[in-house]
Amino acid sequence: MSFINAIILGIVQGLTEFLPISSNAHVRIVGELIGIGADPGARFTAIIQLGTEAAVVVYFAADLWRIISRWFLALFGRIPRNDPDAKMGWFIILGSLPIVILGVIFQTAIETTLRSLWVIAISLIVFGILLGVADRVGEKKRRLKDLTVPHAAIYGGAQALALIPGVSRSGGTITAGLFLGYERRAAARYSFLLAIPAVLGSGFYELYKSIKDPTKEVFGPAETALSTGIAFVVGLLVIVFFMNYISKRSFLPFVIYRLLLGAVLIVLLVTGVLQPV
Repeated sequence: MSFINAIILGIVQGLTEFLPISSNAHVRIVGELIGIGADPGARFTAIIQLGTEAAVVVYFAADLWRIISRWFLALFGRIPRNDPDAKMGWFIILGSLPIVILGVIFQTAIETTLRSLWVIAISLIVFGILLGVADRVGEKKRRLKDLTVPHAAIYGGAQALALIPGVSRSGGTITAGLFLGYERRAAARYSFLLAIPAVLGSGFYELYKSIKDPTKEVFGPAETALSTGIAFVVGLLVIVFFMNYISKRSFLPFVIYRLLLGAVLIVLLVTGVLQPV
C-alpha cells in the first residue's frame, strides 16, 4: 500500500503544483484521506516538489539558459548590465529572498502549526477570493519586459506566503502579478521561473535531512523517489495545459474550486471526519 499511496501523492503533486490551488494543501488533504496514518509531512512534500520543479526546468530550458548565461555575461561586463535577460536574473534572485529568509525563520511553524487543516481551509478560501478579485480588476497590460525592482519584490513577498499550505505558490504570485497589471500568461511565466531557486533549494535541503535522519519519514526512499518521478511527468503535462489555458481563459474555475474545497474541508473538520492535526 505504501507504493500505491506514493503513486497517488505523486499524481496529486503533479496535478496541483502549477495550478493556483495549492499542491501543499492537496498533498496534505489527500494524505489524510488515503489513510497513511499521518500527515505526509512538509519534508516529503518539499522533496517530491523536486519532480515538478524539474518539469519547469525542462519546459523553460531555453529561457533559463538565456537568462543564466546573459546574467553571467553582464556580471563580468561582457554585455550591458541593463540587458533584459540579465535583469531578469537579478529579479529572480531578488524575488527569491523573502521565501528563503522567512522559510528559515518560521521553519518549525511551517512543519507543524501551519499544516493544520483549519489553516489550509481558510487559506484556500481567502486567497481564492483574492485571485478572483485580481483576475477581475487587473488591467492585464504589462508584460515581463515591464518588470521592475519594486514589482519583483512584491512578487517575492507573494511567493513567501506560499509557506502557508493552502495559499499556493503559483496562486500567490499570479495574484500579485494580476493586481500589478500583468497579463495572465506573463504573471504565470514569471511565477514559474521565480519558484525554481526556492523550490530546488528547499527540496535538496529536505532531501539531505531525510537521508541524514530517515526515521522521521512516512515513506521510504524508494516510495519517495517513485512519487517524485511521477510528479515530474504529470507536472510537465500540466504546465503545457496551463500555459495554453490561461492564454485564452480566466482563473474563475480555479477560484470556484478553491472556495468549494475550502468549504468541504471545513464541513469535514466540523463533523469530525478529519482531524486538523
